[in-house]
Amino acid sequence: MDRFDALTAFVAVAREGGFSAASRALGIPVATVSRQVAQLEEALGVRLLVRTTRHVATTDAGRRYFEACSRLLDDLRDADEEAAGEYRQPQGDLVVTAPLGFGQQHLQPAAHEFLRAFPQVNLHLRLADRVVALVEEHVDCALRIGTLADSGLVARRLGSVRMVVGASPSYLATHGAPETPDALTAHACVSWTTLGPHRTWDFAFDATGGTRATRPVPIAVRLSTTTPESALSAAVEGLGLVQATSYQLAPHVAAGRLVPVLEAFEDAPVPVSLVYPGQRFVPLKLRAFLDFVSPRLVQRLQDVEAAFAGRPG
Repeated sequence: MDRFDALTAFVAVAREGGFSAASRALGIPVATVSRQVAQLEEALGVRLLVRTTRHVATTDAGRRYFEACSRLLDDLRDADEEAAGEYRQPQGDLVVTAPLGFGQQHLQPAAHEFLRAFPQVNLHLRLADRVVALVEEHVDCALRIGTLADSGLVARRLGSVRMVVGASPSYLATHGAPETPDALTAHACVSWTTLGPHRTWDFAFDATGGTRATRPVPIAVRLSTTTPESALSAAVEGLGLVQATSYQLAPHVAAGRLVPVLEAFEDAPVPVSLVYPGQRFVPLKLRAFLDFVSPRLVQRLQDVEAAFAGRPG
């Protein structure tokens, strides 16, 4: 038994979820994949996979072995790529994930520039509003908005974003601006979330000792919707106040379609970072992406704040 081939076959089966899919991924016959995995299980004296007529899954021992083997093969691949010259010429596939809204509005334009600058890199963008497990889901890099947990990831800080309340000039001309968050129960508000309407918004208030404390404040929901774009559109039409991230409001603020209110009660800004797994070898394609995209995203976040600082009126 060739141990390397057997490990490669096992990892492919576990990753692809079946022997046929692993065969296609590796470009070798299904019978060869099956034999190599069987020989590996026999050599180890443990069952690594549970086979059914429709699916293949790892056992508990197989899951742990898969994680260890994946790291081993990834390190070997990185070493091969370094020796073969990838670290001199960025090339190959790169998987990057980001929140949907920020990804579409800011990361994707920078990614397009990156692809034009590095024609030998293929970029796979996964835009989704969930925290992706980088190692487990084989993702090279993630853009994260929020405080980072101590997860062993390497982070590049890009800037920060705020939650901002805005209203159209027509709404403010008719109803006036709320002076405190508690006044929102007397105003029409536009709420958005995929989990049902938010009936509170978070604000920061002065607390004892010169500190700030965040608490939820009830709002009067005139309209609820499932996307921030829909909520912002309604607010621009004068249907009520809306709370969204600073980068979502910035284009409307810069154009004079929305006016920020309650700025003194905004919660603390949250960081925006690019994160990637800590590893001995950082492939050039990833380093090139980080070095190329980071300053562009830093500038975009600075432009967001500039839109508020230079708003009309």
